[in-house]
Amino acid sequence: MKVSGKKTGKLAFEINQDGYTYTLDAPESFGGEGKGPSPKGLLLSGLIGCTGIDVVVILDKMRVEIQDMEITAETELTDQEPSVFKEITLTYHVTGNEKDAKKIKRAVSLSMETYCGVSAILKKHSPIIPKIYLNGKEI
Repeated sequence: MKVSGKKTGKLAFEINQDGYTYTLDAPESFGGEGKGPSPKGLLLSGLIGCTGIDVVVILDKMRVEIQDMEITAETELTDQEPSVFKEITLTYHVTGNEKDAKKIKRAVSLSMETYCGVSAILKKHSPIIPKIYLNGKEI
């Protein structure tokens, strides 16, 4: 894996990754221009993408159909430098059949404990707390 970045603003960098180009920047409150997501926000986005893909693939192998899934990641930053994530709450909102609740929980567990490399990296420094809601009810 190789990713490159070129400075394009006060604190902004144009990133090239696998032929995709996007801009990372710091918020204006930090001296940036807000031209793109922050690097730490992108880490959380990577976590969501990694576990989301895992869960969909695992559920497909279990022959579980879901209608929709939305994942949110929330954290606070430590006060000392370098400022890092405290604990990360990862919330899965799934729309599907109630009878599949155990399989959905299993798919999330397999992703977080076995398959998601981003989770494996982040949880070495920040606990990750998964919460799962099926049709609006926590399971």
